[in-house]
Amino acid sequence: MNTLEGTVVYKMSGSGNDFVMVDGRTDPPNQWTAERVQWVCARGTGVGADGLVVLEPGSGPAAVRFHFFNCDGQRAEMCGNAALCAVRLSAWLELAPPEGMILETDSGPVRGQCLRGDGERSEIELPTTTPLVTPEVSLATGERLMRFTTVGVPHLVVLVADLEKVAILERGRELRQHPAVAPAGANVNFVAEDSGGWSMRTYERGVEAETLACGTGAVACAATLASACSVALPIGLRTRSGTELTVNANLAQEGQLHHPLLAGHGRLTYRAILGGASRCYL
Repeated sequence: MNTLEGTVVYKMSGSGNDFVMVDGRTDPPNQWTAERVQWVCARGTGVGADGLVVLEPGSGPAAVRFHFFNCDGQRAEMCGNAALCAVRLSAWLELAPPEGMILETDSGPVRGQCLRGDGERSEIELPTTTPLVTPEVSLATGERLMRFTTVGVPHLVVLVADLEKVAILERGRELRQHPAVAPAGANVNFVAEDSGGWSMRTYERGVEAETLACGTGAVACAATLASACSVALPIGLRTRSGTELTVNANLAQEGQLHHPLLAGHGRLTYRAILGGASRCYL
């Protein structure tokens, strides 16, 4: 028998990034092997998601322990859109108060709150980003500049002339594995200005494909635009899903964003009970 049978999961969308969310009080993180994460995140045969999140009570009354796994089964330190979803679900599950909580992530504490006036939006305060670095990577046609920073996880930001002309699978895979970002690799975010402001596309490590949004990637893009292009903060970034992520912070001389605030959607799509090895009852 599949030991996950009967597990309650919550399917959530964070501005287009989708996640399987689990209450760790009944289904602790140690039961989620890489194979099980891959199975539940598989599209077509599992629930389908970009990653898995397990939430548990944290070290204090307003703290929630946040465990994140990419869909390839590997644990990751942080995911911005998953954290936005975690804030909404933690409040709904009464793990923490909606007006303020701390997510205890592998990359450090992240403050969060549910925003009033919209039942799907939340905001998180991320740790200060690392200084922007210009990697030793040759620019391809249409690429204007490139910067590297860490926002809980590593990000490569590429300013381009036209997002629609980016061969995101080919170029994203090449840059994600480039020696300049070895050994961990990096998420690759392409950003461009258009008639509506700023838009971004992301090739995400662990997913190894384009995802519809990336929260920490939006912060990395905002740092790059504010520092290298003198774009004023706050910055709104339209994701591939069509929704917008908003980033606000104080900018340091080295291109760091001090305690950046990331706001976006965390929408509960459905609640489900896992069936057998290849079934899910809604």
